[in-house]
Amino acid sequence: MMLNLNIPKHIAIIMDGNGRWAKARSLPAIAGHRAGVKAAEEIVGHAAKLGIEYVTLWAFSSENWKREQEWVEELMGLLRWYLQHSIDKLMKNNVRVKVIGDRTAFAKDLQDMINDVELRTQDNTGITTILALSYGGRDDIRRATQKIVTDVQNGTLHAEDITEDLISQSLDTKLFPDPDLLIRTSGELRVSNFLLWQMAYTEYVFVDCFWPDFGAKQLDLAIEQYSKRHRRYGLYSVAA
Repeated sequence: MMLNLNIPKHIAIIMDGNGRWAKARSLPAIAGHRAGVKAAEEIVGHAAKLGIEYVTLWAFSSENWKREQEWVEELMGLLRWYLQHSIDKLMKNNVRVKVIGDRTAFAKDLQDMINDVELRTQDNTGITTILALSYGGRDDIRRATQKIVTDVQNGTLHAEDITEDLISQSLDTKLFPDPDLLIRTSGELRVSNFLLWQMAYTEYVFVDCFWPDFGAKQLDLAIEQYSKRHRRYGLYSVAA
């Protein structure tokens, strides 16, 4: 790795390519997602060692509900398994878990599991893993807008009070800083409705490998790319 790396505070990751990884090995799609869970655990552990404070993992999008029912049910089964079996490891590694997205779309038992893992890890002081579940950037903004409109209608908020900060504080991510770096695997060159408001000034790194093959080395290389960039946040710079 390079010396004097600029370690981002918050990394967001689109974990793409699980199904294609499995297909290339003549395995069922769910095998790719199981391998993806292992990759995610490795990346969170390595990120913690690097001093990264937040990692957001897009695990299930709001659009994924429209996929084949069998595929959705397999993913829900894997999510149940993870929430049931990960708690000891999370506590051992001092990981705090938070979930963003429309959790009301999940079955009641899954909602209870999500709430439980958040509650049991809330006092952990290490890295915060933010799981984006039933999450879409447009849906996040839609739900935030509904909250704001309701406050205006109730008379607790005036239209002139609506600022960028207010919108940010109405989003699912209100407790966290915006991502410094987005990583997307599998070679796709788009953000696909992920954290649309929050990534206005995020740096992007696109990686060719499928998510199950993304490990500590690939994360280091992505951070090396990030470290070479000069972030101006829309401001003029003589170095530009």
